[in-house]
Amino acid sequence: MSIDDRDEELVRRTLAGDAMAYASLVRRHRRAALARALAIVGDTFEAEDVAQDSFVQGYEQLATLRDHARFGTWLLTIVHRRSLNALRSARRRRAVDLDDAIPDGAANTASDVVDATHRSRAALLAALASLSPVQRTVVLLADLEEWPHDRIAATVGCSVVMSRRHLSDARRRLRELLTQEERR
Repeated sequence: MSIDDRDEELVRRTLAGDAMAYASLVRRHRRAALARALAIVGDTFEAEDVAQDSFVQGYEQLATLRDHARFGTWLLTIVHRRSLNALRSARRRRAVDLDDAIPDGAANTASDVVDATHRSRAALLAALASLSPVQRTVVLLADLEEWPHDRIAATVGCSVVMSRRHLSDARRRLRELLTQEERR
């Protein structure tokens, strides 16, 4: 039984009123939804909000899903759209970066370990942000979710060959950027 077959059964049970079936769908697709959102919005907290909102919207609109076996792809489409909306909303807001808001002298009181971890994470997020949205999505789905290229290709709307190419290019670019950051 494939993931799609199990998704089809879980969707059918959810529509019949089994709330636990939808909880199973959420558990199964949560990491992929987070990866897709993070690839687009570039912020972990915002990505979590987008993924959660997407699951709520998915539940509310589940009856409109025509092919129950394609729940995962359908959900990632919702995540993609909500992520783009979140980016547009963020551009409208004027957010102050917390690093800019902290006085220079206060930064010296933080632990060096925490600072190093923050810098490493920031470097990785900056490197991911420099990739195209498709490359970010492909690298996150391949490396974090361990999805096969045929599933990635179907999700992002490209061929398997192009999915492999995006992954190769993204990994090469990430290595270059992180190596440059290490040398600083």
